Amino acid sequence: MSASAPATGVFCLGISTLDYVYSVETLPTRGEKYRSRGLAVVGGGCAGNASVAIARLGGRCWLATRLADDLTGDQIVGDLVREGVDMDFARRVAGLRSPVSAILVDAQGERMIISYSDPEVPEDTHWLPPVLPDGANAVLADTRWGEGALAALRLAREAGVPGVLDGDRKPPHPDLVATASHVAFSAQALAELSGEADPRGGLARLGQRASTWLAVTLGKEGVLFIENGEVVHTPAFTVETVDTLGAGDVWHGAFALALAEGQAERAAIRFASAAAAIKCTRFGGRSGAPKRDEVMQFLANVG
Repeated sequence: MSASAPATGVFCLGISTLDYVYSVETLPTRGEKYRSRGLAVVGGGCAGNASVAIARLGGRCWLATRLADDLTGDQIVGDLVREGVDMDFARRVAGLRSPVSAILVDAQGERMIISYSDPEVPEDTHWLPPVLPDGANAVLADTRWGEGALAALRLAREAGVPGVLDGDRKPPHPDLVATASHVAFSAQALAELSGEADPRGGLARLGQRASTWLAVTLGKEGVLFIENGEVVHTPAFTVETVDTLGAGDVWHGAFALALAEGQAERAAIRFASAAAAIKCTRFGGRSGAPKRDEVMQFLANVG
């Protein structure tokens, strides 16, 4: 993407939250008092984090998300708007509670997440746009709202643009994988869907009956993806990990943006893996998502 070219856009759909992120030496193992070494109050959620990643990487981003008409929702929307995310497609529902999470991050960067989403949030999709916004050259959806994700991925198919599913949980709708053009699973979601504990075996099994491009992100173990009928491995970049919270979301946002820009899958994986690696070196969830020039400099340095 040249400096003078119009920014490429990604239409995102899914969950956005407010996260309370505590830095601790070790994750709790019993019921007693613990002290936190640091605290970050920052927006979160799969789609929310991915949207910020896209905006920081120089892409346009629209986020369709369901929130309550409460103070937490005001803060979530305000933070995203300040990051440059278009929030015209946020649905605010009176009388409910917006999603929140309490997150503990230990000295090795691993995390424990306790999240809350109001079970009364409406599932209907009538309020979503009938077509993608002008300039949206890809769609990214998470699995937190199955009917909404399906509607967004159908918009991508109708527009002839990539439709990426962030499969961090087992897809709640049977048509989601087939409707997406690209699916990147978490290891747990892949195991639940394929019935295989081994990610390579699980990906191979799903690939036998899917026309969708499939991958699984494995954190510091890199990414497995199917290419020409074979399972291929791309290693992760080696960094000093401080906080893995939001790294997968940053990866998905960067991957969707790269596809929107016309990058091939291998190049998109490399770009996304660099963005996620940089994020892992910074505490505070998505507040550590990198800018475009940081990713390009990182890639130049690793060769």
